Amino acid sequence: MSSSGDDLFTRDDPIFENKELLEINHLPEEGRIVGRDDEISELANAVNPAIFGQSPSNLLIYGKTGTGKSLCAKYISERLVRVAGEEGVTSAFAYVDCAQDNTETQAVQTIAHTLNEPAVTDIRIPDKGLSTSTYYKRLWTVLDTQYDVVLVILDEVDKLDDDDILMQLSRAGEAGKLESCKIGVIGISNKIKYKDRLDERVKSSLCEREFVFPPYDANQLRSIMQARSDAFKDGVLEPSVIPRAAALAAREHGDARKAIDILRYAGEIAQSKGNETVREEFVVQARERAETDRFRELIRGSTPHSRYVLQALAVLSLNTPEEDGFRTTKIYDVYEEICRQERSDPLSLRRVRDLLKEHAFLDILEQARRSGGSAEGSYTEHQLLEDPEVVRKVLVETDDS
Repeated sequence: MSSSGDDLFTRDDPIFENKELLEINHLPEEGRIVGRDDEISELANAVNPAIFGQSPSNLLIYGKTGTGKSLCAKYISERLVRVAGEEGVTSAFAYVDCAQDNTETQAVQTIAHTLNEPAVTDIRIPDKGLSTSTYYKRLWTVLDTQYDVVLVILDEVDKLDDDDILMQLSRAGEAGKLESCKIGVIGISNKIKYKDRLDERVKSSLCEREFVFPPYDANQLRSIMQARSDAFKDGVLEPSVIPRAAALAAREHGDARKAIDILRYAGEIAQSKGNETVREEFVVQARERAETDRFRELIRGSTPHSRYVLQALAVLSLNTPEEDGFRTTKIYDVYEEICRQERSDPLSLRRVRDLLKEHAFLDILEQARRSGGSAEGSYTEHQLLEDPEVVRKVLVETDDS
């Protein structure tokens, strides 16, 4: 064995045993889904007819980020495919991230590509180059050729450009597009009012069953993190680390993703400091780092003026923390001042409105319509969903780099 080792890299990880358990994309085993027994049972009941080759209910699932919506939808779909197979029913599910595939064409291509087995169907589903209607025709053929029942999960369904794919999928059977395959749609949204803006025809066919996932409480978050604690080596977690991380996350957002992020970052901080244990004091540092990194990722690639608009809202939020939201015109006044300081010509008020909408689309801020009565009419207020201090800090770093 060579003794010329390279001391730049650590060959033995003293902290993590299986870090993958703390990755957001990791789908836990059955025993690791915590705090959602009732929701899992209700979802299973709604899609249960699919086990016998019958049409499952179309579902709409609401809830804030990190409340287990996608996790439970994927889990139920995987279980359904397995149990249906035991009953002699051929089924499958397709998952679409609508934040990424936000046009009708992209979404239907993803569904068709996911479900197609070219060796069986002799059909190709190219990444691009076909018309939307051709993608649909190939999808219908794929479904009728291969399956008895299919579930389609549309995650962050509110990010779709329009409702057309919802209409096509939820009415495929009655419109005669499918001859034998039954299809069920599971829409997932972080926005509780998403249904209000749906076309009435889509609403009637898509929203057969609705579910609301509440934020996790501290006990549930503690159990979720405890279930993943074997990501760490035995004995490296101080007993107070998980309770502290759970309490912090429950108080601020009830978001399991962020809670797991905090736990992972706390381990990485211990690693970087050369500690053999993950200590409670690292949890607070980890929480700040997790928020900062997440927000930095959200605004990566944004334009200077997009950042100036956010900076204006952060300044208002920090200066008047008692205010719940700020009018577009008030944000614009501060934005103009920031432009003067940066020696940059300000954009028009209309363009700033568009930039605020883009930030709302990314869930950086929340918009609400208010009525000022007959004297003022209606107006929009904007409230940061991120910690304004984190926003300010990251924007300053970004502008300096």
